[in-house]
Amino acid sequence: MASTNEDDPAPRSGRPLPLLSLDTEFFWTSGADGQLRIQECRACSALIHPPQPICRYCRGRELAPRVVSGTATLASFTVNHRFALPGLPPPYVVATVALSDDPRVRLTTNIVECDPDRLHLGMRVEVMFQHDGDVWLPLFRPTTRQPEPAPLPVDEIAPAEFGQRVTPMLRRDKFEDSVVLTGIGMSDIGRRLMRPPLELTVDACERAVADAGLTLDDIDGLSSYPGGGNLGGFGEGGVTALESALGIRPTWHNGGIETFGPGGSVIAAMLAVHAGLATHVLCYRTVWEATFNEMMKRGALPVSGGGRTASWMHPFGSTSAAHTLAQKAQRHFHEYGTTRETLGWVAVNQRANAALNPSAVYRDPMTMDDYLDARPITTPFGLYDCDVPCDGAVAVIVSARDAAADLPVPGIEVEAVGTQIIERIEWDQSTLTHEPQVLGPAAHLWTRTDLRPDDVDVAELYDGFTINCVSWIEALGFCKIGEAKDFLDGGKNIARDGVLPLNTHGGQLSHGRTHGMGLLHEAIVQLRGTAGERQVRDARVAVVSSGGLTPGGAMLLRSAS
Repeated sequence: MASTNEDDPAPRSGRPLPLLSLDTEFFWTSGADGQLRIQECRACSALIHPPQPICRYCRGRELAPRVVSGTATLASFTVNHRFALPGLPPPYVVATVALSDDPRVRLTTNIVECDPDRLHLGMRVEVMFQHDGDVWLPLFRPTTRQPEPAPLPVDEIAPAEFGQRVTPMLRRDKFEDSVVLTGIGMSDIGRRLMRPPLELTVDACERAVADAGLTLDDIDGLSSYPGGGNLGGFGEGGVTALESALGIRPTWHNGGIETFGPGGSVIAAMLAVHAGLATHVLCYRTVWEATFNEMMKRGALPVSGGGRTASWMHPFGSTSAAHTLAQKAQRHFHEYGTTRETLGWVAVNQRANAALNPSAVYRDPMTMDDYLDARPITTPFGLYDCDVPCDGAVAVIVSARDAAADLPVPGIEVEAVGTQIIERIEWDQSTLTHEPQVLGPAAHLWTRTDLRPDDVDVAELYDGFTINCVSWIEALGFCKIGEAKDFLDGGKNIARDGVLPLNTHGGQLSHGRTHGMGLLHEAIVQLRGTAGERQVRDARVAVVSSGGLTPGGAMLLRSAS
């Protein structure tokens, strides 16, 4: 550990250090005197983290830092094997601890001074500080005295109770009834294609327009996720870039990351069409992560990281969604008896489906032994629990129903969407056992339709990691909360001829990480009946979900026939 003597400035470890802003500086520097401080509401005594200008519980506005005990309970953890940071070589432990003073407050941290194999949930831990530059990072170590494991912190809303928190529909006429999905297009998908991302976008968009029987002059709306900006391999430049390339003059446009997952661009387009702002909206998603990473290795692009971060997790090496979701998986294991094999059936199923898809990145057969023997990434995840970074673009056109009547291919109807946020958005403060922002949108979806889970013929569910799929399966009611182990056992239920054909194109685990839009593309292909060898027989209803790093969203689709 670096020195904590204020007269001896601490050297920088090389970790990404936090920004010292007006509202967070007290937290990151409080360790100078060996005390942990958390913001407190003076009106109701609740601890608030991350710091806010108002109490989320009583809405009081008198808040100030308070010295807390520095003791906590180990709520979840993962042992990172894959990712490395300067000053933090693997393996290292990323953990979530719940403060003894108020277990609703959780801190992302590292557990130190303990063999990772000896860690267990419910272990008592205490704070210690690493002086790093001008900050004091609160790390935790096991206390000397370890009585019986402490009760684990629980969610403010139990997973099975999310349906009780959904806001009922205000009107019976739904915007979903005003639209259809008319065109789909996909660029080449592959590893390190070494093509400019906007070029991939144009390929997908031109194919979608042609597929719908439209021309570019018919397109009067553009909708993109995550929009413009420097997003490190996760975008094409947004609406501005595509408008400049194609010369489209939209009457409405949209681009942004704070929406209902990557599919949020499509839901926004539905609302615009329903409101009469546009007739045919071109929605698109482009990734070029594989090429981006290769260019960084070659020195053609600057290496990301190394500066200050506004994240509450990055200073502790929690730099990937894998670190957060691995902890959700661990708690799911602990609470419900889920195993690595449970996750493995998802991965094995996706690979079997990918074998029938010429555009999939990975098509070689994979067995359960292959899955279990793969190198570890961050426990309990191995290599095949993680989706495949790739290059590619996907486009979908949302059209007004009355304007689509004469198009050559019948439009796919939208039965319902699910978008409601019920839990906290911060990933380390939200649901402990499932992917954050899944349970709310899933419950919301079923309040907007008379269809039920048994009516679904095919499911294209977000699988950035295997636990994402498990979360959506339970959230959408294909099995009860905590029963995924039995539902997935053997893989028969999720096979193409099973009760819930899942991710029939190979999913992101084998087809490639197209951030949810590839799932929507496949759902439309299945409902059209044009999937070839991987076609699910008599597919009439499909559910699609998207998520990952943002609030999630879900759509229920129907074929026109």
